[in-house]
Amino acid sequence: MNSAAEDCLAIGRERGCGNRLEDIEGIPDSLIQAISTSSGDQRGRHVRECELAGGWFDCTIHPVSEDHLLLEFHDLKWKMQQNKLQQRELQTGMMDLLRRNLSHEIRNPLGGIRGAAQMMAAELDDHELGALAKLIMREVDRIDELIARFGQTELQRGSVDVHYVIQETTQLLQLESFDGVKIIADYDPSIPAIRADAAALRQLLLNLLRNAYQAGANEIVIRSRVDLDGAMLKPGSGSVVRLDIEDNGCGVPESLRSMLFLPLVTGRRDGTGLGLALAQQIAAAHEGLLSYAPLDPGSRFTLRIPLEKVDG
Repeated sequence: MNSAAEDCLAIGRERGCGNRLEDIEGIPDSLIQAISTSSGDQRGRHVRECELAGGWFDCTIHPVSEDHLLLEFHDLKWKMQQNKLQQRELQTGMMDLLRRNLSHEIRNPLGGIRGAAQMMAAELDDHELGALAKLIMREVDRIDELIARFGQTELQRGSVDVHYVIQETTQLLQLESFDGVKIIADYDPSIPAIRADAAALRQLLLNLLRNAYQAGANEIVIRSRVDLDGAMLKPGSGSVVRLDIEDNGCGVPESLRSMLFLPLVTGRRDGTGLGLALAQQIAAAHEGLLSYAPLDPGSRFTLRIPLEKVDG
């Protein structure tokens, strides 16, 4: 048992050596079954995507004698991260496509409505109906501006204290009658100010926390940490800021998990299916990644952003 195996199994060599693998906590049944079968027929096997205490691994089983097997664990962290980044590109691409279609399908009839209202306003300038026609024009202009901005994340980066942004967000939630939700803060106070768009991050966090509340959560944990595997997210980056939002709500139906960040995907009758898609686009604009993991009960959403310190 080498040091890499200690990391995989989250157990020290002294405690692990001499024990049967099935006696170590967290070993999946599929791996135990494969080991038992290989011991019997002396044939090698490959078990894919085993969730161990140290993460996700592929395991290759090599019989070396009748009484001994050699297990090789292959870390899937890099592969899974690349898959998530590819999914992010697909998700943000679909948001761009949706925005272009909305522009075409909605803005064209809006132009006709505005033109008709403009003619009415000219004919009824001093009449009460003329004021209503002008109101229609203003509202059409507002909708047109919203569509033009939809899905576009032009960041205004500056020095941002992520914990201050989180505090602002939770205060906004409390104003929205989220009194029954207990929010637990678990922060790393050593995280420095980063280069980011505070308003965009606030919107992202609001979407996640509202989703947790609407999923029936009465407890939400917000955790901040620094991870040292930034190169997996952005080449040349050393560290990332990681924000975990965990709740004990009803969670996400398994049928929706693989397409959760796609636009118009929602598990609620009154949902728009845009909140998480917009949140992912904000993360991507920061060269970051938003991911999901199921909990029992509840959900965990993890935001990872490259740690770019602000000079001075």
